[in-house]
Amino acid sequence: MEDILRPLYQERASREETLGVLLVEKHKAFSPSTDHFDVILFIIVEMAESPWQVKHYEFEDKKAALHVVNLQQLNEWLMLGSHRRVVDWVVNGKVLFDRNEFVESLKTRINDFPIAERKKKIGIEFAKLVRRFSDGKELYYAGHFLDAYNNIIHALHHLARLSVIEHGFYPEVTVWNQVKQIEPEIYKLYEELTSSDEPINKRIELLILANEFSMSLKTELGSRHLKDIMQTKTDAWSFFDLMEHPEMEDYKVDLGAMIEHLIEKEYVQVVRNETKGKGIFHRTYQFKN
Repeated sequence: MEDILRPLYQERASREETLGVLLVEKHKAFSPSTDHFDVILFIIVEMAESPWQVKHYEFEDKKAALHVVNLQQLNEWLMLGSHRRVVDWVVNGKVLFDRNEFVESLKTRINDFPIAERKKKIGIEFAKLVRRFSDGKELYYAGHFLDAYNNIIHALHHLARLSVIEHGFYPEVTVWNQVKQIEPEIYKLYEELTSSDEPINKRIELLILANEFSMSLKTELGSRHLKDIMQTKTDAWSFFDLMEHPEMEDYKVDLGAMIEHLIEKEYVQVVRNETKGKGIFHRTYQFKN
């Protein structure tokens, strides 16, 4: 198969901006990991006009998909977990071309999962967990049980991914299989929500209590990345300044909910500053020592 597909990637491999080429083959009849294609050609480039290009091909009785991804897009996927199949492609794909051992160093990075990167991913997942749980709780008390269920199950997914990252692994597509081995108590929460014979409102009610407990346990861990940023200066931070910090780009959409959670749990304190409006104060924020 590699010989047949060589014309698709050989010319690209000769270009200076190409960092690596990987080949991923389908090994099962039903294969979501390859988008149901027989083979994936995954080409990583340093820069490109488009961050992600995909082309589909046919040969003999098979289908192939060629993905050309620039480095910025790849790093975003790895950080946000928004394209989890990519981790599998990089880790398990056959290396066809590797400029200056870029692909090997990328595999090492994924396997070693550097602490700084891990801390930021935990912050992102924790912020999403807080947002989804808050929305689910509000919908539950408003009587919208199906919508509440949807948000709570998403919150559990973020809790599961956070747990996997905490233990030094990238979350895979089969994240619940990972969690079952790493933190079985979180897996049990998922089972209770999805498999219990209790009415849906009772299941959600129990999960809200359990999830609040789990969130309390994970708050110190989940806020470390934000704490490191906020402690880079002694003055309190305005919300806008926090949003504008480059390290917050990946989870500023959930930052408001996270800040309010940290105030409630007494990790962050509000510092009020007078404005020109009588009785109106500008809220700024500091991490408590």
